[in-house]
Amino acid sequence: MANTIEVKDLLDAGVHFGHLTRKWDPNMAPYIYMERNGIHIINLYKTTAKLDEAKDALHKIAASGRKVLFVATKKQAKDIVAQLAGDANMPYITERWPGGMLTNFVTIRKAVKKMALVDRMKKDGRYETLSKKERLQVDRMRAKLEKNLGSISDMTRMPAALFIVDTVREHIAVKEALKLGIPIFAMVDTNANPRDIDFVIPSNDDASKSIEIVVKAATDAIKAGLEERKNEKSSDDQSKPEKKAAKKKVAASSEEEE
Repeated sequence: MANTIEVKDLLDAGVHFGHLTRKWDPNMAPYIYMERNGIHIINLYKTTAKLDEAKDALHKIAASGRKVLFVATKKQAKDIVAQLAGDANMPYITERWPGGMLTNFVTIRKAVKKMALVDRMKKDGRYETLSKKERLQVDRMRAKLEKNLGSISDMTRMPAALFIVDTVREHIAVKEALKLGIPIFAMVDTNANPRDIDFVIPSNDDASKSIEIVVKAATDAIKAGLEERKNEKSSDDQSKPEKKAAKKKVAASSEEEE
């Protein structure tokens, strides 16, 4: 597991800054430390505890071989999430959330297959048989699908969980996950309702430094889980010859006794 992030690190990244007090959601009261100059200040001790809980759960998901879908379409989060989720080999949505992404997953998979079809056409030469106008149309379609769905092209089944930056902005994703019973991990600011979130990480979801430190902690936990899975597989592969040899030895002993 990745090391616990200290409160000082979160403080330096501005994770404690919430929204204006008049914009708050009362359900966030347990995570608010105080009010300063009309802004709510998040209790970073609670953030640390909740982040550790989330990391532990993400580690287990990754170790089991399942995927976590990251969702962050706001300007200050999209590049950070694309980089960190990509490094952890996890799918992500950083453009527009495609309606029905989860509840109509079959249709989304069909769109991904269209991308793969165009790629095959370019490899086998069929693309060259199209007219200039048809090639232009195909390229535009492929580019549009790549922009919206490129990062999930390898996601052949539903994700085991969602990690969301800003649940207010990504309310459609939250709604779809709730409908299907998919666990939600999220950075939840003081203006959001934490009640529907399985793993609440009370934090500033507007500042890039705050987003980066929290998302990096999450992806580091995922990487650790993937590494654990890899080591277990390697260990199993190495032990297979030994197990086979042991079985042969037992079989041989049985034959001798007979």
